[in-house]
Amino acid sequence: MEVILREDVKGLGCKNEVVKVASGYARNFLIPKGFALEITPSNLKAIEQEIAREQRHREHELRTAQRLAQKIEEISLTITKAVGEEEKLFGAVTKEEIANGLKEKGINIDKRVLDLSEPIRKLGIYSIGVKLHPEVEAKIKLWVIKE
Repeated sequence: MEVILREDVKGLGCKNEVVKVASGYARNFLIPKGFALEITPSNLKAIEQEIAREQRHREHELRTAQRLAQKIEEISLTITKAVGEEEKLFGAVTKEEIANGLKEKGINIDKRVLDLSEPIRKLGIYSIGVKLHPEVEAKIKLWVIKE
């Protein structure tokens, strides 16, 4: 019996893939659990519509991320910190401080998308990576200055 998988099934196939399985396995496990649908013209049409909807959604997410990346590239963010000897910061500039600085400029991003490889502990100019989408990355120009 041929079925269309509704989600990834380990050892069988990936979502929206047509696979051939034993009819008992399909009727007693895959179909009742919602892992698969029997191949019918209406089910094939429904799957095609779902695939098209998911594709439009992915394209919309990509365009949104690209627009946000363009906004981020235009921004220069300044953070003031207290400094000690040899112009070392008391503490460090955190991802949360950078995200809050961007929020003040009208850009709401999660601090987890910031690529801060090591803590910023000195004054200077830094380029911070922002991973907005698997295909879209932007850079923030960060200035760390004396308070």
